Parts: sequence; structure tokens; C-alpha cells
Amino acid sequence: MSTSTDKPTEAPGVVRLYDRMYHDRLSPQEVLAVRERVRAMADEVVAPAAHAIATGDERVEGFPRAVFDGLAGRGLFRIPFGGDVGGDDLTYPATATAAAVEEIAYHSNSVAAVFDVHCILAGNALKHGTDRQRQRWLRPLVAGEIVGAFATSEPAASSDLAPTAVRTRADRTGDGWVLNGTKRWITNSPVAAFIVVLARTDDRLTTFIVPTDTPGVSVGLPDRKIGNRGQLTADVTFSDVRLADGDVLGEVGEGLKIALQTLTYGRIGIGAAGVGMAQAAFDHMAAHLIGRHAFGKPLGANQHWQFAIAEYATQLEVARSTYLKAALRMDEGVDFPEPEAAMAKLLGTRLSVDIARDAVQVFGGMGFVQERGADGVTSVVSTLYRDSKIGEIYEGANEIQKWVIARRVLGRDVTG
Repeated sequence: MSTSTDKPTEAPGVVRLYDRMYHDRLSPQEVLAVRERVRAMADEVVAPAAHAIATGDERVEGFPRAVFDGLAGRGLFRIPFGGDVGGDDLTYPATATAAAVEEIAYHSNSVAAVFDVHCILAGNALKHGTDRQRQRWLRPLVAGEIVGAFATSEPAASSDLAPTAVRTRADRTGDGWVLNGTKRWITNSPVAAFIVVLARTDDRLTTFIVPTDTPGVSVGLPDRKIGNRGQLTADVTFSDVRLADGDVLGEVGEGLKIALQTLTYGRIGIGAAGVGMAQAAFDHMAAHLIGRHAFGKPLGANQHWQFAIAEYATQLEVARSTYLKAALRMDEGVDFPEPEAAMAKLLGTRLSVDIARDAVQVFGGMGFVQERGADGVTSVVSTLYRDSKIGEIYEGANEIQKWVIARRVLGRDVTG
């Protein structure tokens, strides 16, 4: 797949309104420095390839390998991790990681999703491993030498991870375990070296590290989706896969806690990705409202769009501050920083859909095409519109986030 494009975009005069509108009083200096560094690498590595990634075919060769390698070489995957596995050993790793996700998603939510699963899900889960497991799998993940994946969803179980709902099973044998089942929508699986798998063991759940070259592991064709085409997802089937005790991640029966803590971190990342897309759509929308004239005046002279921009600027402030607060609490040692994590995911992803939809409306016909036939000009807002919707669905549908928030208000006795 092509990893760059020299085609012009319908985006004259676009400026980063984050710098004018958001006055960050939450992020430590360390995080601000990471944001600046990641923005520079995203501008250099991700932006030139974004259109090709967004319009490419979802097959193994469509994985944005050159971008992945470029970001690895610039140290992106070191941000979340400690020095013992080659990481940056930051004081605020979760907050820095969330800020990095936003900056990547500004150009490509596909690449942000690859980063999220590689580091926040698979990588974070490996923190629960033994030193041997961390050196075997986490160190090369941090270096970008291998790709990681994380598997909880199944054909009949996604947001519901109760032991009774999970059908993938690992049964004890004399010298280890035998794994059987199917996982669905597994990001990075077509190119991953290993998958962290949540499986039922008796009446509880356990996580396993499963190398994808193990006999009995079969990864299907990547799904073809309406957006996030550079984020390859596929079914993974396990047929009598033999695993050793050394492949158990954490303690037997403690997999649900590992999965839920990891997914909570992931929801902060998805909220940050939503903010990144929302900011991009906002910036393009504002530039078009200034530069495009109709009926003898700029589109932005219409009060309807002035009010919309004001509302969105306010919501961007709230959504960004919420994900930063959730991440800062995680860095303080709170494994489940609720209700902020649920709020961050709900706010950021909903906002990206809302602004992208209105950005398409502002651009009119150009908002609805990927590329104009007359001159090859490409549309950024159409990509944002297609890519943003998945944020409201994966890593806990937004309805689940509302339930989590309501439970904090009303209590478990009322909400269940």
C-alpha cells in the first residue's frame, strides 16, 4: 500500500486552534513536552500517509507498516512504559500516552487505534506478567519489533465479559492448557506476533499470552469496515491450542480484573482519540467557514454556524480536560478512575461524531467525497466522518459508559 500522497486537500488556511483556545493547566510539564514531540512526529510521519491509509484496502498489505516503523523509530511506543523494558520511564505515563493518542488521531484514527491496542491494551496487560514474560514480549513491543493484539470480544460476547458469557475456554491438561474458541474484531491480529487472550477457566476468567505462530491459531481475513481502514481487525480461532503454565498472564482466575483495568485505560485512550478527531474536524470546519463565501459573505457570518462553533469549542474544552483528569488519576495509582474514564470516552467520541457530521455539512458536496475527480483534491472531513463512528462503539459502547456513570450516581442497588 502507498504510504504517502502528494494530492492536495480541500483545507486551505487550516490552523491548529488548540494552540489558541486550550490553555492547559492540568498537564505536567513532562506531558506537555511529550505532546509537542508526538505532534512533530505525527506531522512528519502520519500526516503524509493519512489519505492513503484512510482509502486503502483492508488486507494484510494494508497495515500501515511504514508508519508503524517510523513511529517506533522515533520512540512513540516507549512513552507508556518503564525503563526496565526500554520505555521512557515517565512519571505520568498514562497522561502522556493519552495526549500522544490525541495527536496521532488528529491525522489518522486508524494509526491511533493501532497504537492504542499495541501499547494501551496489549502492552499494559503485559505489565501484569512475570519478568520473563515482560522481557520476552513487552521489550520488543516497546521497540516496535513486533505488533501486539488483545482479545476479549467474541461472536456472542463483547461488552459483557461475565464468565458465563465468554465461550473461549482454556482447559487444564497434565502439562499445561488447551485453548479453544473464537475471538472477533481483534485489532492488529492479522499482523500480530502475540495476542493477549481472555478465556474461561472453570467458572472464572484467565488471561493468556498466545503467540500467533502456535499450532491451532488461525487468523481470518481482515474485516472490511466503513472507516478506520488502516486498523485491521479479524476473527481469531483457537483449535486445541496447547499452552504452558508460563503462558498464563497474571494469576489463574484473575483475568477479568486484568481485562477490565486494561479496558478502562483503553477507554481513556479512545476518549483522547475522539478529541483528536474532533479537533481536526473543528479546525477544518472553522477554516472553511472563514474562507468559503456564499451570498456575498463568509459562511461563518451566518449566526447558525457561529453558535455551532461556540458550542463545539466549549465541548472540546470539557472533553479534553476530562480525559486528562482521568489519566492523571490513573497515574496517581487509581486502577479504575471512574467516573472520569467513562465520561472521557462518552464525551470525546460523541463529540468527534457531532463535529465531523457538521463539518461535512459545512463543506457541502466536497464533504461527501473522498477525492474530487476533476483535480484529485481530497477531503479530510469525509474521512473524519467515517472514522469517528467506531469510537462510540468499541472498547465499551457509549451506552455502557452511561450505565457506569449512572451507577456512580444512583448506586448498584438501583442500576444493577
